[in-house]
Amino acid sequence: MANGLSFWLLRFVVRGFSDRRPCLLAMCFGLLLFQGCALLQRPSDIAAPTETPAQPAAPKTSVGVQPAPSQPVPAKPTTKTSPAVQTKLPQTGQASWYGAQHQGKQTASGKIFDQARLTAAHRSLPFGSKIKVTNLANGKSVEVEITDRGPVAENRIIDLSQAAAKALEMLESGTTTVRLELSSGP
Repeated sequence: MANGLSFWLLRFVVRGFSDRRPCLLAMCFGLLLFQGCALLQRPSDIAAPTETPAQPAAPKTSVGVQPAPSQPVPAKPTTKTSPAVQTKLPQTGQASWYGAQHQGKQTASGKIFDQARLTAAHRSLPFGSKIKVTNLANGKSVEVEITDRGPVAENRIIDLSQAAAKALEMLESGTTTVRLELSSGP
């Protein structure tokens, strides 16, 4: 019984292909065409691959001996570059702070964010800049290092680490008006 069923199935498939060959050929061609078009489109959120430097030619080996596989070169972490337009200091505006949600993540400068360090994010000041931040509501000041880009909110001029916000006594309010100046220290 099973043998007769498999024969009947095979005969059905062969007859179906022989009767519809032009239709199947057109469908296969269409699928190949659409697959090719899909491969040509690159998602915008994936960076294009960068060219790798040419590898030197493998040394010649004797017959039957395989050369050792080359070690892959680790990828260099990408860092965002500072914008060309520099901010003139002193600058006055709103400051906010960010902490635990960014802890341990890489900043735009390539450094790892530590909420316990006196760091900040600014839209255009050069990375590594030492900036004096003064809370205009209470006169408290702190020196921070610019390690990241931000803030995201348009009405703010700087995002401070939790440690810097604590030094300025602005943890509870979340935002405050500050003045930014170049640090007078080394």
